[in-house]
Amino acid sequence: MHPVLFEFGPVEIRFYGLMYVIAILVGSRLITGEAERKGLGLSRDEVMNFIIWTVVGGIAGARLYYVAFNWGYYGAYPLEIPAVWHGGLAIHGGLLGGLAAAWLYLRRKSVPFWRMADAVAPAIILGQAFGRFGNFMNGDAHGRPTDLPWGLVFPPESPAGAEFPGVPLHPVMLYEMLINLGIFSFLWFYLRKTGHRDGFIFASYIVLYSAGRFFVEHFRADSLMLDSLRAAQAVSVAAALAGLAIIFYKRLWEAPGKRKK
Repeated sequence: MHPVLFEFGPVEIRFYGLMYVIAILVGSRLITGEAERKGLGLSRDEVMNFIIWTVVGGIAGARLYYVAFNWGYYGAYPLEIPAVWHGGLAIHGGLLGGLAAAWLYLRRKSVPFWRMADAVAPAIILGQAFGRFGNFMNGDAHGRPTDLPWGLVFPPESPAGAEFPGVPLHPVMLYEMLINLGIFSFLWFYLRKTGHRDGFIFASYIVLYSAGRFFVEHFRADSLMLDSLRAAQAVSVAAALAGLAIIFYKRLWEAPGKRKK
């Protein structure tokens, strides 16, 4: 496990950054295909503009969320707030920022938000899986000590190795990566091919990811905290309940055009 893939003079190519690039490239291909299949009326250039808006909004939201939970440090060193290359992004903030940016862009284009959200959801969870592999190679977003046979000792120069030198840890990045790949497979290979109302795939993604994240967070050692609660678990419960409420209130699993009795 080493964060640097290769070096060329002063230039370093890191696994974490590479995974972001791969996630954006693969996600763009999936989203473009789904937008065409769903007949959303967006050109390829407009889809790419949408993706850029969403990615920028997601990065901004992820950073602000992380900064808010670590204000004791960033309040003292405000010049570090925009320094995302030093680490410090939170997925829940990224989802909120990305959703806000996506809503603004789609509203300008008069594109149904929930239909586009269904097109985007599989790409999001696949991108999250790539990101967790980047975390694994970087040795951050790490787990607690464990005596289980699959516990891993991280290099001393990594965040995990620095906090727990020589100690086997839960490879929580791989736990979440596998969960995310399972969710992607369900959304892409099954749910995408079933008849349902707009928003069902996205709401299902929110529920399934929230359940998986709630489970994985129990093994994390570097969780953001909300008083005595793990922030990710609290947000996951709220998000899962919201997703379930929308699914059942709007009966999203039903075929389009079917009326409620």
